[in-house]
Amino acid sequence: MVDRVLSELADASDGITLVIDDLHELSSPEAFAQLTRLLTGLPPNAHAILTTRRDLRLRLHQLRLTGELAEIRAADLRFTGRETRELLDASGITLSEAGAALLHQRTEGWAAGLRLAAISLAGHPDPERFVAEFSGSDRTVAEYLIAEMLERQSADVQDLLLRTSLLDRVNGELADLLTGRAGSEQILLSLEDANAFVVSLNPERTLFRYHHLFADLLRLELRRTLPEEVPVLHRRAAGWFTLHGQVVNAIRHTQAAGDWADAARLLADHSFSLTLDGQAQTMQALLRAFPPGADQPELALVRAMGDLAQGRLDEAAAYLAVAETYAETAPPERQRRLQVAVASLRLSLARRRGHLAGVIEQARFLASPVTGQSDEDIALDSDLRAVALMNLGTAEAWTLGLPDAPEAERHLREGADLAREIGRPYLEVGCLAQLGFASLVLHSYATTQRRCREAIALAERHGWGAEPVIAPALIMLAGTMIWTGEFDEGERWLQRTRQALQTDTGPDITLLLHQTAGILHAGRGRHREALEEFDAAEHLGSQLADSQALATRTTRWLLATQARLGMTGEARALLAALDDERASSGEIRNALAVICLTEGNPAAALAAVADVLDGTAPVLGYVTVMEAHLLAGLAHRQLGDQRAASQAAERALALAESDRLILPFAMTGSAELLEALPRHQTAHAALLADILDVLHGSPPAAKEQSSSPSAEELSPSELRVLRYLPTNLSRPEIASQLSVSVNTVNTHIRNIYAKLQASNRSSAVQRARELRLLAAGPAR
Repeated sequence: MVDRVLSELADASDGITLVIDDLHELSSPEAFAQLTRLLTGLPPNAHAILTTRRDLRLRLHQLRLTGELAEIRAADLRFTGRETRELLDASGITLSEAGAALLHQRTEGWAAGLRLAAISLAGHPDPERFVAEFSGSDRTVAEYLIAEMLERQSADVQDLLLRTSLLDRVNGELADLLTGRAGSEQILLSLEDANAFVVSLNPERTLFRYHHLFADLLRLELRRTLPEEVPVLHRRAAGWFTLHGQVVNAIRHTQAAGDWADAARLLADHSFSLTLDGQAQTMQALLRAFPPGADQPELALVRAMGDLAQGRLDEAAAYLAVAETYAETAPPERQRRLQVAVASLRLSLARRRGHLAGVIEQARFLASPVTGQSDEDIALDSDLRAVALMNLGTAEAWTLGLPDAPEAERHLREGADLAREIGRPYLEVGCLAQLGFASLVLHSYATTQRRCREAIALAERHGWGAEPVIAPALIMLAGTMIWTGEFDEGERWLQRTRQALQTDTGPDITLLLHQTAGILHAGRGRHREALEEFDAAEHLGSQLADSQALATRTTRWLLATQARLGMTGEARALLAALDDERASSGEIRNALAVICLTEGNPAAALAAVADVLDGTAPVLGYVTVMEAHLLAGLAHRQLGDQRAASQAAERALALAESDRLILPFAMTGSAELLEALPRHQTAHAALLADILDVLHGSPPAAKEQSSSPSAEELSPSELRVLRYLPTNLSRPEIASQLSVSVNTVNTHIRNIYAKLQASNRSSAVQRARELRLLAAGPAR
């Protein structure tokens, strides 16, 4: 037969195409061999088209290698989203873009499914609702799938499909368990090869799922034909998932079996671990699946965790009290795990309320070693210690004080390292996000931005780039950009922070959001909007304990903004209500100076900042001192002392140089003060030019990207000398300005050259600008 066909094809004068349809019906091995010989021996003027529902054992690999075989498979035949839209339009069906996308998703581009849906949609009174409810149980789809797919299978295969349909994903071992028979993996592989709506999910082809519509139909048939088996199958599946550590699936199947008490126990026992894996939203979905009025005491712990994650601190505390009582009476084999979860929750609650003493108390409990030596106890101990380090470091960082900063950095770094070691990436992201927040007290703005970006990049790799866990890094990155005058870029990161905090309304992180939005408005001169943000932050600060530093920072901006809006009476009243300790801080002294300047009393303003400038008043950081110099300069200018005003402005520029800060000059309205500076005398001409550009509405100079290696970090003394290198001052003149010896200046300059890999003063300045140690761009 093959020889005769080949001969006739060779004799054909014109091109000829041979079509063999329904090739899957062929089962004879001898016929396969003859067909292979036919296909591999076709003359040049002949083509063959084969259609089949499954791959057959035809030896066509040589044709594939030589490019003589074109294969159109299921993936090529699937409709795209655009083609789905075209089919609906051609069928005269009006459907929204969202509805068309949903239909495409449900059918997975299956042409017959789309055509059947289009037939049902024609003339339907509510197309959008039809699509929302469309499934494999739809009559037209069900009839097709039963006739074309299910009834074509043997009884054993049908039984496997029905019993495993309640799973989202299935492998051979689990299918064997649910069917009570071996060999399920081979059946699943055969079904995939036959394009029987079975899809493998990994390269090894050991994990499978069913087409959405086919799975819908199978579950309907399972309930219809084997209703008494459904709870039993769910329990078997739950047991298998529990044994293999897939807790979420185990809980879902336990719930599906109607075993609510067991589901509550599983959820409570694993709530701590699920939280550390970043599955707070999954836990809430599991919680919502319980019937209304479910009163299992274990669920109080889960509800407390949900409220805490969403910033509902009072509700979390109430549920936590119930959970703690239950943990004390739980069976011994569960008691330790529940007590750990309760203690961890108490620690996080204390931290979010700003209660440092409570955090330290709880952290000591969590850091204590467990008594057992089982693998579970060892893992639990590591989890606890990582949680303790993160919360302790976070609480220390939120004091905003230099004495606590090194400890905060150490605890957060240790927490991140431990989380990475024990395989808890969500906890690692949490530590690194808070580390970015904590960095600013000890490190430069550039270092802080780098740490924030590293934390954000790690969060994005795991899919947590828009979740509350990364919000501290997002908001700190936004804040540092605003402080350096990059208002538009800072606003974009601020918007990302708002998106990340959509599910978290806690007073702690929301306070930072309002503070940062407030300084952005203030820097742009929008004092009315800034006042609204600072008012909101002040209200939230009243809900936090041990938050004096945060409260002082908010109150200082609130007072200054009220004064700039002419609300000096309100500002004076708020000032009078402060206790003596807060009123004597450098931040509040500066706010008082703003009030005095607004009232036209520059002498009183100078008196207000005197304690800040001589180091008597406690301050949160050097920015407060910089701001005091600017306010003093404005006061001297009002008094007509231009020389003193210029000196004050120069001192403020010197403090701003290392981090290239611009915001304090904008918030204090220092444009005229800076414009009066003699340009040829300032040691900070480039920074001055950038500041004036921002104050006049232009964006700051673009950041330069250097391809050369990073330099060794300069010491504070070396940075002070570096600021004078762009000027025309000689080394003796620099020594005089800094009140040090010429030898000291020479030593620092040698170190600067070595660390910046520079050979002379000019190349050192250029390298420093590339690294943003000096402002970029030429001086005016």
